[in-house]
Amino acid sequence: MMKITLCALAAFALVCALPQDPSQAQAQPPVQIVKQDSEVDVNGYNFEFETSDGTSRQEQGEYKNDTDQQGLSVKGSYKYVAPDGQQISVTFVADKNGYQPSESTGDNQPAAPAQA
Repeated sequence: MMKITLCALAAFALVCALPQDPSQAQAQPPVQIVKQDSEVDVNGYNFEFETSDGTSRQEQGEYKNDTDQQGLSVKGSYKYVAPDGQQISVTFVADKNGYQPSESTGDNQPAAPAQA
């Protein structure tokens, strides 16, 4: 019974993942990577990429091991074009205080929580 349930769920997931309108999916050209760079070492990492559809991301991570913070501190940004054509851009920091977007554009971006 468990195998039948798992197979049914897998088939359902496959059907849901298919494009809803196959003619529309074929009309869009494939997205290509136009820029890509990365560097990783024991103290941290950085990477960036940009694609032909206007999506890009850049990020730097640094390992902190001091009395104020122990762990990874990440700074970065990303941008993309929303389905309605609006350009969305977010700059963020992720550290001991969690994920903190510091700048965003676009009407559909959630606002950062107010600091107490």
